[in-house]
Amino acid sequence: MIRIRDPIHGSIPVSEDELPVVDSRVFQRLRGIKQLGYTDQAFPGATHTRYAHSIGAMEVATRMFDALFPPESGRLPGPDRARFRQCLRLAVLLHDVGHPPASHASEPCMPQRARLALDRFSDAEQNERATHEDYTHALIVQSELTPLLVRALDRIGATPADVAHLVTGRYPERTATFRASGVDFFPLLTQIVSGEMDADRMDYLQRDSFFAGVNYGKFDQSWLIENLAWHAVDDRAFLALSHRAVFAFEDFLLSRYHMFVSVYYHYIPVGFDTMLLRFFQEAPGEFSLAADLDAYVAMDDIALMGVMRLSKNRWAQRIANRQAFRRLLEINADGTSADFEAITAALTEAGVEHFISRDHGVLSKYYGMDAPGALPIYVRNEPLRQAMPIHSYSRIYERYQQPTPLNRVYVHPDQQALGRRVLESVVQAP
Repeated sequence: MIRIRDPIHGSIPVSEDELPVVDSRVFQRLRGIKQLGYTDQAFPGATHTRYAHSIGAMEVATRMFDALFPPESGRLPGPDRARFRQCLRLAVLLHDVGHPPASHASEPCMPQRARLALDRFSDAEQNERATHEDYTHALIVQSELTPLLVRALDRIGATPADVAHLVTGRYPERTATFRASGVDFFPLLTQIVSGEMDADRMDYLQRDSFFAGVNYGKFDQSWLIENLAWHAVDDRAFLALSHRAVFAFEDFLLSRYHMFVSVYYHYIPVGFDTMLLRFFQEAPGEFSLAADLDAYVAMDDIALMGVMRLSKNRWAQRIANRQAFRRLLEINADGTSADFEAITAALTEAGVEHFISRDHGVLSKYYGMDAPGALPIYVRNEPLRQAMPIHSYSRIYERYQQPTPLNRVYVHPDQQALGRRVLESVVQAP
């Protein structure tokens, strides 16, 4: 076993079975993918990578699992506990290996899903553009990473497909791997990988706020983990939380919400992401993401920047030389409003080069937006022996059920003064 020193979680142990996976080319690629894309243009310290985040998320997932199933408790038979724990650790460790350069912004350059040769998809789904989750899926089950996972999992009776099942949910027959004592623990385990209160969020909120130099992403992780439990419904186990920690959970949700509104959707990185999209649209083919997994593993932020530096496209050159468009107007949930159509029409007529971004800050992508298939977290009141879904117990979902709009108008830096005059004329018009 080795230990990795981490500024967020301290000393993180990595086993001898896991070390080859961490040292693999597939995982080491994440050193070249910044966690927050162009956010460092606004927050200079936010240059941390998905490599560090993935190791940190694995540590958080382990702490969550050990709180739910202490080895001395006997809540799970020993072989089942070892299998569940190792599969969970590897699933969380690898959940981001399919991410493209520039975080999510370069996903439009991905090929058709059918070219990744993945099963468990309908014909219509195969014709859609691939996502980073599809690449994660493919890298786990059909890349140079796969035999390393086989060696790490074979002795505990698991396979790479079991790990892929926890990450993607695309292997329904693998549910049997996560059954113990007549209970299906797959819903609970997948909630730790990706859910309303998952290890991914618990790590990135703290890590992103630390490196961005802000306080929004802080919450009481230790209290949340100490109060974790599970609740079975029709022999399926779901994540649960003691009623004592509901306020800590609400603080956790608000931390994510504030990070999105203040950091993730900050106007500067959003402007850079929009310019990157313009580059992809105006210069199709100059940068693309290969379906071949060996070629894909070679693509990182440096490769993308190299393409932009050589490109003649105006947006690529602006990004490479950090010549951002300037924010002219921002409308959020502060009670103000504006006729964006009239503003853009007036800017166009005046010859002002501009673009618009539209984003939404959402408290919960699972409950606030009524996501299909969302798995509930339960609140348990042990003295009363009661359990109920947390979105029914907590009023925070009702308070923040509407998304926060974040709409901006950006103009060419040489035309800021003219843009302001045009804006004033539109706003003051009767």
